[in-house]
Parts: sequence; structure tokens; C-alpha cells
Amino acid sequence: MIMTYVEFVTEEIKKYEVAVPIYSNVTAERLAVAFNLPSKEASMATAVAIKRILDGKTLPELRFYQKGVYYRTEKTLFGEVGINKELLIKDKYLASDMGYETGLSLLHRMGLTTQIPKHIILATNAAKDCAKLDKKLNVVIKPPKVKINAENKKYLQMLDLLDGLSKAPVDVEKPFVIIARYIDDNKLAYNKLLAFANDYYNKNTIVALAKTASAGGS
Repeated sequence: MIMTYVEFVTEEIKKYEVAVPIYSNVTAERLAVAFNLPSKEASMATAVAIKRILDGKTLPELRFYQKGVYYRTEKTLFGEVGINKELLIKDKYLASDMGYETGLSLLHRMGLTTQIPKHIILATNAAKDCAKLDKKLNVVIKPPKVKINAENKKYLQMLDLLDGLSKAPVDVEKPFVIIARYIDDNKLAYNKLLAFANDYYNKNTIVALAKTASAGGS
């Protein structure tokens, strides 16, 4: 028996765990391959199938989050489970080496400050001209010094940290020792850090990098 579009999409949705974002464009790509359809036709077929599923009773746990994004829920003692926003943030701003955490939230995560930030700050290629708050996901996004890729991501993240260190509420005794340990643990090369610092950062960042190298780098 040949599977219908609705049946195919239903089976695809069932593969996702509760709260995991379900993107209609991903489902459409799979539908296009399975039925040998042009991408536009597959997108339309997927949209119609998802609407029928939402309107029907085959998958009563399916929920709409925003255009093109859905998720499966379940009931708990505290109400329905919502979509996993951490995964949404990762998919939208960090996937494919397009971004990284920066700012006060990074300092807090690394143990350089006890101050808890109001928002996680992300440097991402998805940001355009200036820093702005994504109210729906409650994160601040900002454009990087240069386009982020797999090769420079960790280097830019570390230089961002050093760049803002003097203005941050650091409350540990030896911050440069902690940073030097992080650089070593992540196998970052000081010559590459210096090269990126020379190209995209100011003298204060280079001075902070020198202090880090003296504190424990090589």
C-alpha cells in the first residue's frame, strides 16, 4: 500500500522526542526525497499535511510554535511540556559553527564572575548591524568582529572575553590563570590568538592576551 503525504509526515513527526523542535522545511526535504517531488511542491504538501494533522486526532500531542516550527508535548503535573528553547537557540544562532556564547554569560559559565547575567549573549552571523534582544528566546545577539566559522570560532570567543575583561565584574583572584587553563584545555594556539587580535581587536585585548600567556600559557 502506498503511503500518503499525511501518513508520511505523521511518521516523520513521531520520530521526534517531546519538546524537540520540528521544522517543516526539514520534513519537506525528506518528503521530496521519498516521493521524488520538486522542493516547492514538497513544501506545499508538507504544510497541508501538518495542518490536517493539527486539525485531526492522529497526533493530538502536536503543537504549533511559530511559522514552520512545531513540537510534540505531553501532560505533566505542572501542565504541558513546552518546546525546548535551548535547542531553538542552538539551531537559529549557533548551528553550523555560525555563533558562540560571549559577554557576561560566558564569564559566569567559566567561573570568572558570580554575577548572574539577565540574558545570555551570543555573537552570531545571524545578527546584522547591532546587538538586539530576541524577546521570544530571551537572548541577546550581536554581530561578530568577523564572520564566524569552524576555524576561528573558539579564537574569537576567547578574544571577545579578553576584550571585555576590564569592564566586566570579575570577582576571582586570578582570572588570567583560569583563562590560560581554558586556552590550554581547548588546544588554542597563542600565535593564532595574537594574529586574530592584531587583525580585529584593540591594544587592550593584546595586553590581556599577554597577561594570560604569562599567567599560564606557553
